[in-house]
Amino acid sequence: MTSLDGLRVLDLSRFIAGPYCAMMLGDMGAEVVKIEPPGEGEYARRAMPAVQGQSLYTFIVNRNKKSLGIDLRHDEGLAVLRELITKADVLVENFRPGTMEKMGLGWDAVHALNPRLVMARISGFGQDGPLADKQCFDGVAQAMSGLMDLTGPIDGPPTMIGAFMCDYTTGMYAALGILAALHARQTSGKGQMVDVSLLESAASMLMTAIPQQLLLGTTMTRVGSRDRFVAPSNTFATRDGRHVLMVGGDDNMFPRVLRAMVQPALIEDPRFATMASRLEHRDAIEGIVAEWMLAHDADTVVARLEAQGVPCAKIARIDEVVRNEQLRHRQGIVDVPFAGTSVPMQGVTIHLSDTPLTIRSPLPQVGEHSADVLRDWLGYDAGRVQALASGGAI
Repeated sequence: MTSLDGLRVLDLSRFIAGPYCAMMLGDMGAEVVKIEPPGEGEYARRAMPAVQGQSLYTFIVNRNKKSLGIDLRHDEGLAVLRELITKADVLVENFRPGTMEKMGLGWDAVHALNPRLVMARISGFGQDGPLADKQCFDGVAQAMSGLMDLTGPIDGPPTMIGAFMCDYTTGMYAALGILAALHARQTSGKGQMVDVSLLESAASMLMTAIPQQLLLGTTMTRVGSRDRFVAPSNTFATRDGRHVLMVGGDDNMFPRVLRAMVQPALIEDPRFATMASRLEHRDAIEGIVAEWMLAHDADTVVARLEAQGVPCAKIARIDEVVRNEQLRHRQGIVDVPFAGTSVPMQGVTIHLSDTPLTIRSPLPQVGEHSADVLRDWLGYDAGRVQALASGGAI
């Protein structure tokens, strides 16, 4: 048994945020039907690299789904979608605002078709406001939100985060909103619209930057790998050309750092006596730590810090991450069977004791489940499915 057994989800989304949201629901046990154009499918399927002709880009956010190919520009195809909506619990879309309305499937329309439907709308800037119809991708949200200005070397240019953080976060917010709306439906009997945006998701990760600016007039900007609030906490180079991140700036951890470095006398230095004074003199204390680390290999540094209970880690390359024993133990990396081979990918990230999340199927081929979905959801027989396919609707 899974958490969302019996829940039906229509996934009209593309790229990352929407598919990731629907994938999370699929991992929780929902039946997720991915609606995409017949033939080549969603545009992201053509992104490289690929395995056996299937994009890894789409592979990792479209597991646990069935694929139904529908031409939404075709009148009969649109009619099929409307009928599917009457049978669904959730609809996920991330078209530019106004697109669903042009198809006659805005919120008011789908709510009339199915009052119990929860409709998740994922966009760059939200469904209303002065920027609602502006195109947006993850990097645009990072730039406009200030996240890029908070990322990168202190004396270097603003830098994108190394992953599509806004897309993934927005997808998670959408899934969270869907679950809240489904819970509310148990009482009200009615579905509702879930409206999430990349810009607001990005802004939600700005820590104290907004109140600092508006209340104190101080502008947060890049600090490289430093901790903003304590020192010494930074990434330091080691003798063997690696880097170690250490978090050792609070009053509990700092004496442990000094013991690891075999420099306990530094606790008597007034510059380093308190969190506030260490922050004021962070260049000095981090310079001392940097000199110590540069005299040792990374593994030695980590071993000595860990022996004192100091949080730290060697900066791992991806070729090391895939061998991480903890991730493997927790099934954070799993092998998903696919076309006679298997594709390694990230596992589920939520562990439930009674209704565990599961990976039951890989990325589907475009239209692989069209006949099955139309039969199971709508009762179409083989003749009707063939007629729709011959007419180009599916």
